[in-house]
Amino acid sequence: MDVAASYMDGNADAVEFCHHESFSNLLAVSTYTLQEGDQPSRSGSISIFNVDAAARRLELLHCKETAGIFDVKWNPVGYSDCPLLAQADADGCLRIYSVECGIGGTDAGGVSLRECNNIHVRSSMCLCLDWNPTATSIALGCSDGSVSVISVVDSQLSILQEWKAHEFELWATSFDIHQPYLLYTGADDCKFRGWDLRTSPSAPTFQNSKVHTMGVCCIVKNPNDAYTLLTGSYDEYLRVWDVRSISKPVNETSIGLGGGVWRIKYHPFVRDLLLVACMHNGFAIVKINEGNAEVTETYTKHGSLAYGADWQRGRSAQKDGGSSVVATCSFYDRLLRVWIPEKGAKIMFSEAMKVHVSGGYKGTGQVRGDGRFSQNTYQNARFLCLILNNVKTFHCHLTGQFRVHSMAKAQHIDPDAHSEFSGL
Repeated sequence: MDVAASYMDGNADAVEFCHHESFSNLLAVSTYTLQEGDQPSRSGSISIFNVDAAARRLELLHCKETAGIFDVKWNPVGYSDCPLLAQADADGCLRIYSVECGIGGTDAGGVSLRECNNIHVRSSMCLCLDWNPTATSIALGCSDGSVSVISVVDSQLSILQEWKAHEFELWATSFDIHQPYLLYTGADDCKFRGWDLRTSPSAPTFQNSKVHTMGVCCIVKNPNDAYTLLTGSYDEYLRVWDVRSISKPVNETSIGLGGGVWRIKYHPFVRDLLLVACMHNGFAIVKINEGNAEVTETYTKHGSLAYGADWQRGRSAQKDGGSSVVATCSFYDRLLRVWIPEKGAKIMFSEAMKVHVSGGYKGTGQVRGDGRFSQNTYQNARFLCLILNNVKTFHCHLTGQFRVHSMAKAQHIDPDAHSEFSGL
């Protein structure tokens, strides 16, 4: 279902919803426009939108002109109460912005970006970036094949490490969220490499140069599985890897998506559900099951290269009753779209989905990314409440007694039972 759309002032190449709960309605959109001629220039912009899918509202709050931008990312949640937005640009710079809010918060408008700091990293262009899980450093990939790791302490930036990682343009850099000292890179030389930051990374800890037949565009670690990693390539394949055996993908056939796999985003709540930008073939929703990938839905309402893609997080995404809100952008037609997958709640809460609850636990809990309750947290179990309030049939295997206080009702569930609840 289409929610809203907007045309940008330049070629749109990245979209990122803010991860912080109080700012989850904020969407950052970046552009990169090459002005050819005797003195070519690369200009860009970064725009902040307010997204309210329930009201079908997409409101521009702030726009800032910059150098041409290749990548933007918000800092991870948990180590800072303040959202920070990092930008990798054509001038070879890393820039960090904070969000400034007027009276009434983000929903009332008055939002702007303030540049906290910047650092000139290379004479080449900065093409990609990734925050480490603790938001204390950022890895930058550059057009000369180099990698730089930048320290971020109180918004102060300094270069910690830099080295030549690839022979050609480096389009993908990704920290291992389970082992943050590991960094993965991929480039136009068709090589996929891993580096150990605890030592001087003069040589990769591993590399695979045989599987990808074209450049590596993106690398994403599975947030729910310490051993699973995904790569996307210009060769149009999404591949699933086990980092313990990097010589070949988990599934030899992988999955062809009909276009270069430029972006892969894991769903913030649903295990192994992906949003994928497929360049010449639009966008796809992909489900991973035991190493096998299946396309469950496609979205082809963009008119040019599909580049930016992201899921909305937090309560802003749940106002419409639990459906998944998506933002996507395309390059040459400068188009931003916000939409909800047609299958809606069926994608999020399929019959096969199960919630395992820790034994002997009572009270409210928080659903972790792997679909399990944590006994050590006492936060609002909003995700399970959505299940109970919006899904007609829900299967769950229970290994303990607990009580759920949902938005509309309380459910009392007996221990050690495999149950089906109908007509909730």
